[in-house]
Amino acid sequence: MELEWRPFYLYFDTPPEGKELPDYVKRARANGSEERLASIARSHGMDFRSTDRIYNTRVAHEATEYAREHGKGHEFHKIVFRMVYAEGKDISQWDVLRSAAQEAGLDGEAMQKEVEDGKYTANVAEQVQWAYQIGVTGVPTYVINDRHAIVGAQPYEVFKNALEQIMNQKGQG
Repeated sequence: MELEWRPFYLYFDTPPEGKELPDYVKRARANGSEERLASIARSHGMDFRSTDRIYNTRVAHEATEYAREHGKGHEFHKIVFRMVYAEGKDISQWDVLRSAAQEAGLDGEAMQKEVEDGKYTANVAEQVQWAYQIGVTGVPTYVINDRHAIVGAQPYEVFKNALEQIMNQKGQG
């Protein structure tokens, strides 16, 4: 099985400087919506920290394409996730992205130059459009074989059951 991270803008209208969390997100958090995520993280020996703002992720998505092109997409993505969800860093900032690149074994300055030159802009825009076209509305969304979607941070059993159903459908078809 192959895993590919693809971009999606949950808040496509986020300005470059980011924006405050919507009230409905604040209310959901106040009602404990993220405690499950924190519990899952703790069970794997990881920290989890909610973001205080909505970051503009366009440059981070484009930087991820640079990393993918240089064979370090998964490593870079994992580092960026840690920086956001364990360290509370703003991934719209180049100092954060360059640091992630360096940690992944990439040239952060070259990455910034290529992203700022627009090398990955159209590619990321096409991928985001594809996500909207297939009906992605939330993150994370896991798309299996370009046909089956699992939405949200789900327990292992959900994935196991979905994969078993897909395999059973293949055997019947």
